[in-house]
Amino acid sequence: MRRQPLDDFSWVGPGPLTPAVKAIVFSNIAVFLITFAAPDLITGLFGLTPRLVLEQGRIWQLATYLFVHSPVAFSHILFNMLYVWLFGVELERRWGTQAFVRYYFITGVGAGLCVLVAALLPLAAAQRDYYATTIGASGAVYGLILAWVLTFPHRTIMFMMIFPMKAWVFGLIMGALVFFSAVGGGPSGISHLAHAGGLIIGYLYLKGPRQLRLQLQYQLTRWRMQRLRRRFDVHKGGRFH
Repeated sequence: MRRQPLDDFSWVGPGPLTPAVKAIVFSNIAVFLITFAAPDLITGLFGLTPRLVLEQGRIWQLATYLFVHSPVAFSHILFNMLYVWLFGVELERRWGTQAFVRYYFITGVGAGLCVLVAALLPLAAAQRDYYATTIGASGAVYGLILAWVLTFPHRTIMFMMIFPMKAWVFGLIMGALVFFSAVGGGPSGISHLAHAGGLIIGYLYLKGPRQLRLQLQYQLTRWRMQRLRRRFDVHKGGRFH
């Protein structure tokens, strides 16, 4: 019986949680449970509100908002953590934990900065966003989706769990939806700017300035060398035992 290539089955899931993905998922679940006890306090203190960042110096919100999800919308955290697992596990295996965590927070914090900058624009919508609070890991999640699509463009996935589709086509559809929503969408309760920011920052990190690409390539090379050492039971100094 001929075995099907792994690419044909990529849509069924990447396998067990890797260390960083597990830490991200469990941390989000823990904060989600705590939020039930004091939703206003947690959201106000750790959600991303441009006015509070700029006027009260709550810089930590640019990172902590990634771990806060609405306690009244279970699907919010459910789908975000599902996507972290689906798209993050293979990236962490390929890049290594350190490089993966760096990328996750660069795209997540970068998405938050995009929200912050957009809130300062001389537009009516920007004035509303200046006082609005953004929560959720979606900015980083969209960064993961972009990285996965760029890394595995010819993988087949099930779009909406129904239609088989190449990863690069899926990426184009998702990107178009996000940017049209960010530019032309009205108030919806969804931070399309954070989604678009995650895509933009992720692309700049992976395909932008040469220094950033070299950093990622270095991390990939380091991970591959470590994997070879473990495989052949070799110390860092090159000795066998």
